[in-house]
Amino acid sequence: MSTKLIVGLGNPGSKYLWTRHNAGFMVLDRFCHDVGIAVTRKNFSGLYGEGSFQGERLLLLKPQTFMNLSGRSVAQALHFHKLSVQDLIIIHDDLDIPFGRVKLKEGGGHAGHNGLRSLLQELASDQFVRVRVGIGRPLHDDAAEYVLTNFSSDELTALTKLLDGVVDLLKLTIVEGLSKAMTLYHNRELLEG
Repeated sequence: MSTKLIVGLGNPGSKYLWTRHNAGFMVLDRFCHDVGIAVTRKNFSGLYGEGSFQGERLLLLKPQTFMNLSGRSVAQALHFHKLSVQDLIIIHDDLDIPFGRVKLKEGGGHAGHNGLRSLLQELASDQFVRVRVGIGRPLHDDAAEYVLTNFSSDELTALTKLLDGVVDLLKLTIVEGLSKAMTLYHNRELLEG
């Protein structure tokens, strides 16, 4: 049985609950509900849970450090469990992908995302899988402010379908691997049909 550390990125507290920057938390919460793993233990500067899914051991983490220090929480969990960055899946929001789409990637830079910037600093490697949930880029607003605003009412209506689609993608990535998941989901519009 292999072990995966799956991390949803976001900011703690009710103030940030429905903000675009919390897409990682939202996906992880939905996934946990789906597979019956509680992420409620306080550990690794975050909320943490363990369980299994289709023969894979899963460690689930929501860092509570605020986005720009997420790497510390993830590094603590990786080191404690003696895992490598190849065992890590990060779920995060992405400004450069339209709302309703998702992309998968292994490796790469941070593209201005403070959570990824922190991860790259703390882990000294970029060789982890990223599930990039599209939130779209604002036409006029400052990007830093935009990510901390709530999803619009139209987006909130579509959010359930989007989260379900990303959870399906995540399950496939865990069980079948990144390349299979990329073939089926990379840059796919999840709100169609």
